Amino acid sequence: MAALCYHPAAGKASLEGITAYSPSLGLRPSRSKASFISSRWWMRRRWEGKVTSSRARARARPVVRPALLSPVVMEWQDGTAELEVDVPCSVAYQCYSERETIPQWMPFISSVKVLEDKPDLSRWSLKYEVLGRNVEFSWLARNMTPIKNQKIHWRSLEGLPNRGAVRFFPKGPTSCRVQLTVSYEIPEILAPVASALKPFMESLLLKGLERFAVYAKERNSKIPQP
Repeated sequence: MAALCYHPAAGKASLEGITAYSPSLGLRPSRSKASFISSRWWMRRRWEGKVTSSRARARARPVVRPALLSPVVMEWQDGTAELEVDVPCSVAYQCYSERETIPQWMPFISSVKVLEDKPDLSRWSLKYEVLGRNVEFSWLARNMTPIKNQKIHWRSLEGLPNRGAVRFFPKGPTSCRVQLTVSYEIPEILAPVASALKPFMESLLLKGLERFAVYAKERNSKIPQP
C-alpha cells in the first residue's frame, strides 16, 4: 500500500510506496508511483539538458563559409605564319603600317579605326565563323614603337586580350619575307575547340598573308620606278 509521509528535511510531504513484506505471498517492497514519476522526471530533465547543450554547441560552433572561387585563368595560344612577298621590305612595311586597310586582306578582321587624337591607338573588330561558331569581338590596341622596315608590334589595352608582331626580312632588292605572329587569350566560347583553334587560326593568318602579298604587289606596281 502507499502512505503519505512528511519529511522535515524537504519541508514537504511526499508519497512513498509501502508494501508489506509477506513471505507467504512472495511479495517484496515495490517502487511507488511517486518514485516512478520522479525517475521519469529526472530522466527527462537529463535528456533536455543534453539537447539544450548540443544546440548551444551548434550555435557556438563557428560557421564555415565556402571559399570564394578563384578567378579562372584563361589559356593563351600563339599563331604564326610567314610568306615571301615580291616587294621590297620598305613597301611591305608601309602597306602593313596602314592599319585601316588591313580588313581588305585579313579575312577575319571586319574593321580597324585609328583614333584621330591618338594615332598610336586603334579600335579593331573581328567577325567570323570559327569552327562552326559565329564569333564577334572588339578591342582597343596600342601600336608599340616600331622599327622601320623591320618590325611592327602591338598589344591590346581592352577588349579581347591579344598581342602580336609583324617582322620583315629582306630576301633581295625586290622581295622580302613577312612573318606574322599573334598571341591571344582563348575566348570562353571557343574553349571547347581549343585544340583545333591553333591550326585553324594559323591557316587564316597564312591566307591573310597571301592576300597581303597580292595587295602589296599591286601597290608596288603603282609606285613610280626611278
